[in-house]
Amino acid sequence: MNEILCQNDAFTSAWYVVARSIEVGAAPSKVTVLARDVVLYRSADGPVVAAPDRCPHREAPLSLGTVQAGCLVCPYHGWTFGEDGKCIDVPSSSEGVPPPPRAHLQTYHVTEQYGLVWLCIGEPADPIPTIVQEADATFRRINTPVEVWATSATRMADNFLDITHFPYVHVGTFGRAQDTRVPKIELKPLDEGWYGYEYEVLANNSDLGSLASGQTAGVVERAMSTGFNLPFNVRSNIYYGTGLTHIILMLSTPIDDVTSYFTFVIWRNDDFSVSAEEVIRFDLAIGAEDKRMLELVPGVLPLDQTSVVSVQADKCSVEWRRRLIEWMNRPPAVRLERAG
Repeated sequence: MNEILCQNDAFTSAWYVVARSIEVGAAPSKVTVLARDVVLYRSADGPVVAAPDRCPHREAPLSLGTVQAGCLVCPYHGWTFGEDGKCIDVPSSSEGVPPPPRAHLQTYHVTEQYGLVWLCIGEPADPIPTIVQEADATFRRINTPVEVWATSATRMADNFLDITHFPYVHVGTFGRAQDTRVPKIELKPLDEGWYGYEYEVLANNSDLGSLASGQTAGVVERAMSTGFNLPFNVRSNIYYGTGLTHIILMLSTPIDDVTSYFTFVIWRNDDFSVSAEEVIRFDLAIGAEDKRMLELVPGVLPLDQTSVVSVQADKCSVEWRRRLIEWMNRPPAVRLERAG
């Protein structure tokens, strides 16, 4: 079953990250999700508005316009859109004549959480995944830039659920080539809707890694859990013996079938003695190693269980793909019921 993401309506019911909140403000911006171009702008009272990047008048790209007093102005004929995409001004019309009913933008669902802008271009079927540490005052949150990766979101989720590539792909950061065998993986519910597995890893602790781990030993022990939240969200929790907890939320958004946005968010219960910039340098370097490898692999990851070969160590990915197919095949009525 080699589904094409952009042609499967189920994917329109998911929430995807398209930008950091701080990036949506004084000017309109364009993003693309599931091969659909979207304009983002911040309305006068603060909320972000998302709509097709197309003026209803003569189809000019609205993302090339301007935002004036919280209203989006088309660059072609000056049509102006306010809160919820409502057209509030057609400069060429006679005074007192209201805009035509079809002049208003058909907006998408959009919300902000974890310092990020989340977009759903259909009817949301499931809530945004929960990270309980967001409400825990002992943790700080660190956001990272939204990047574009030339790979499918399916391959990204599969990679982030996998630990067997650590000794090979991540030799420049924390990988240990001598540790290649993986103990038997036992899958289970983790918490707050996440599903995955727990394991332990010995990690090389370079100078860069020591800033993240808070330890100076050449090798550190990590107790970890990794799990997924459909369709493409992956969370890894890292627990160090010192009591430090380092949580990474990895978010992949399909721009099209073979191109994706990627960002990750970190929560840490540290003492803030290491700057946020230093903390994320290590994880950014790890992400760059994943990106280099994934961009070498063409196409969408086959979701069936026969097109690619899997072994016991791939158990979490196999289960993720099985559940993703089930999720994709839910009737729309079921998806709407879940949303309610």
